[in-house]
Amino acid sequence: MDAVAVPLSDITRMPEPQHVHAADGTRLATYTWGEPDAPVVVAVHGFASSARDNWVLTGWVRELTRAGYRVLALDQRGHGHSEKPHLPEDYSIRTLVTDVEAVLDAHLVDDAVYVGYSLGARVGWEVVKELPHRIGRAVLGGVPDGIPLARLDLDQVRAYIADGTPVADATTQNYISLVERVPGNDLSALVALAEGMRSSGAIDPDPADAPARPILFATGSKDAIIEGSRALASAAPDGRFFEIPDRNHFNAPGSRAFKDAAVAFLAEG
Repeated sequence: MDAVAVPLSDITRMPEPQHVHAADGTRLATYTWGEPDAPVVVAVHGFASSARDNWVLTGWVRELTRAGYRVLALDQRGHGHSEKPHLPEDYSIRTLVTDVEAVLDAHLVDDAVYVGYSLGARVGWEVVKELPHRIGRAVLGGVPDGIPLARLDLDQVRAYIADGTPVADATTQNYISLVERVPGNDLSALVALAEGMRSSGAIDPDPADAPARPILFATGSKDAIIEGSRALASAAPDGRFFEIPDRNHFNAPGSRAFKDAAVAFLAEG
């Protein structure tokens, strides 16, 4: 695919969200960049992030549009400008997958490639399995090999929300800091997401039932989940692994090496 010149102002601004209704009626904010008839990359962000935080501010939209793609991104439910339900039953892994399908349907996209990070990558594992006729290949960055957010101490978070009780667990405090750094995040909604992922029967990705499409798995060299991600790449029939140098789970999306590897991989299709 030939690279195209894209004005910087067009790829650093956030367009007004186009709202899509999920199967259960939840309003999802979506955004597009690039030429309308260009091949589509659907981009799905991680926990406590947003389309802007994960893909625009880190330069992904710039690099993908320069490479000739149209980027279709969404704020996952509970994030950004999408609705933020407070009930755990609104956040099953199956629901998050059907949200992506609803976005593709609403934007009349029958054929796309997928780029997801962290929670968005875990959702992507399921999307590629369920929609192989619509997703040609995928980049799954920082994909957890277990249930997302399983290490979050929900009782401590609830106490913090209720009366400001200090959080003793370091991992839980890191997640709270992650939530609070992004304006507009709703901690109660994101607690519901964490609880919903657990209670709805979300299970670890099954290496024996890995997606068959070409997938680039990419995880930071300083990320605690790297070996689990590497194992998933080995299990995938057409998977490969890229170790993002000198990055942890939280700063890997900004890596130039990660973006370069992803664009090169997508171009192979």
